[in-house]
Amino acid sequence: MSDERAPLEQPRPKAVRTIAYFITGFPLHLVQFALTVVLLGVGLATVVIWVGIPLLMFTTSMVRGFGDLERRYVRRMLDSPLPPVERAPAEGGVLRRWRYRLVDPTTWRDLGYVLAALPLSAVEFAVGLASIILLPMAIWVAPWIGWAHGSLALALLGPNRAKRLEAKAQRLQASRARGVDAAEAERRRIERDLHDGAQQRLVSVAMSLGRAKNKFDKDPEAVRELIAEAHTDAKLAVAELRDLARGIYPAVLGDRGLDAALSAQAAKSPIPVDVEVDVDPRPPAAVETTAYFIVGETLTNIAKHSGATEASVKVWRADEKVVVEITDNGHGGAEIRPGGGLAGLADRAATIDGVVTVVSPEGGPTVIRADLPCAW
Repeated sequence: MSDERAPLEQPRPKAVRTIAYFITGFPLHLVQFALTVVLLGVGLATVVIWVGIPLLMFTTSMVRGFGDLERRYVRRMLDSPLPPVERAPAEGGVLRRWRYRLVDPTTWRDLGYVLAALPLSAVEFAVGLASIILLPMAIWVAPWIGWAHGSLALALLGPNRAKRLEAKAQRLQASRARGVDAAEAERRRIERDLHDGAQQRLVSVAMSLGRAKNKFDKDPEAVRELIAEAHTDAKLAVAELRDLARGIYPAVLGDRGLDAALSAQAAKSPIPVDVEVDVDPRPPAAVETTAYFIVGETLTNIAKHSGATEASVKVWRADEKVVVEITDNGHGGAEIRPGGGLAGLADRAATIDGVVTVVSPEGGPTVIRADLPCAW
């Protein structure tokens, strides 16, 4: 399974792991809360006699450790994209390092999470126990509460605003670079197709017409054959140019939209393909084009490599993005590899800040999903 997800977007977690997190998280958060409150209270109460200073130092380090533990635990159990925190090394003596930790915003966010987690965990513990008995709660309620908890953890334990903007800028820079590479590869493909296809046909037409011109008065029958040959080559050149233009931007897509264009693609597939499209209002042209080529290249790969007997294409509008989902019943095992076909799909989506996700366990089925924003 390969996943290219925009960073810091909390997905909906799996039900079993969420219930396990609810049940095991309550005693863990209870211990964290009790240790933090007791040591913090004792430290503040005894700071005037100097005993509280080492206690507060220890409490500060402990809270930061709790925060790191929660990042790993939430990331594993709730599928949260929480990255490990980057803490700059503190230099100097013990007091100077402690002062640096106190002014670090991450320390206070860790503390806020530790204090907020206990009341939440008490409710989640009850939900977790009920989910073991009540199947509807396990399927629908627990994952959404887990999603809310993961979002809270992402807000408190995740990178601050500056770090997020920096990460987004880096991701956009990388996606633009990949988009430039994809555009350059497309330009070379068009140049190669023109050189090897239509250009050769037109050269053949010119040569046939030149020979016909030389024989016009001497051998009318040969002239007729040469003109017929040139006419055939000219029609082939026109067909190749039409196919090339369709590969750059299909006319049916511009005239009738994604539904008609994807249905036409599915009709050409050697395996049955079910198509469902609901994208009203109509998305921007760049999104339509990207979705069209992602579906086309994916269906081609399915027919060549997957061993599938059927496939489905679903395209729908979700808030300010278009979601494209292609599923097949092939043997699975697909993943995004550098230089591979799926990497090319990811590069194409990246040109408009889109994200491609591939879920393909051995034995299938394979699901390829592209989230394409309508504003970037």
